[in-house]
Amino acid sequence: MIRSTCVVGAGAIGSLYAAHLARVGESLVLTRRPEHAAALNAEGLRVSGRHDFEARVTAAADPSVLPEPDVVIIATKATGLEPAASAIAGHWPGAMVMTVQNGLGAEEIVRRHGAWQLVSGVTFMSGTKHSDTHVEYILDTPTWLGPWSGTPFERVQEIAALLVESGLQVEALPDLRPAQWSKLIFNASVNTVAALTGLPHDGHFAAEGRDADLGRLVRGLMDEGKRVAAAAGVELHDDPWAMNVLATKRGSAHYPSMLEDVQARRPTEIDLITGALVREAERHGVDAPLHTAPCTGS
Repeated sequence: MIRSTCVVGAGAIGSLYAAHLARVGESLVLTRRPEHAAALNAEGLRVSGRHDFEARVTAAADPSVLPEPDVVIIATKATGLEPAASAIAGHWPGAMVMTVQNGLGAEEIVRRHGAWQLVSGVTFMSGTKHSDTHVEYILDTPTWLGPWSGTPFERVQEIAALLVESGLQVEALPDLRPAQWSKLIFNASVNTVAALTGLPHDGHFAAEGRDADLGRLVRGLMDEGKRVAAAAGVELHDDPWAMNVLATKRGSAHYPSMLEDVQARRPTEIDLITGALVREAERHGVDAPLHTAPCTGS
């Protein structure tokens, strides 16, 4: 039975996991900054938006001062995964570790730092972090989970059941690759187009009526990604274009994480997203001219 969890990385997604899990068990949070941990311990975590509640968590910037959890969720962006995995190396050998990064290859990075049982995850939920202690729940969409490298599927189902009990949407899958690839193709198209154009994800990304409509580029990128997936022997869980169209109909425009990174002048997750897709295309001999096109401009 899972009694305690630890979320590593309390950004928007990590904060949503930590706050919800505090409703059903002991919720620990490993932060990068000591002042972040102090604020969480003093004030707790407030969730607004799709759900509205406050939660108490136990936070620290040093893993050695936290008790060993049953499950660790590394919820950093792909750019923060290596230091996060390094921070917990040598700690909590009995825990299961769950990754929820965009792209491909997160599990291999974590494995280099420890022999934990690993669970692969990919999430579509999103939020906006307003402060160290307040996150707004924007999209209440699912997290998909699957086993990695011999982890029993029953353990994955345990985590999924706990997350569902906490109030989140989750689906456990015996093989996560079809879902990972659906999200990979979606992100490699939508995130990069948003980052390059400066546009939020809205109806423009699904418009195809005119030659100059942005949806034509997005569909072309997604079709390339589908060809790479087919060459890799992956049958997609969901159609990325259908996912794109549905997301543009949710009402308000959404700011993809890569656009937020560009605007904040932070490193983006391009290497584990588009980079992963391009590497798979090269491995399987598939041309991907749209994904490999050079970016030009002043």
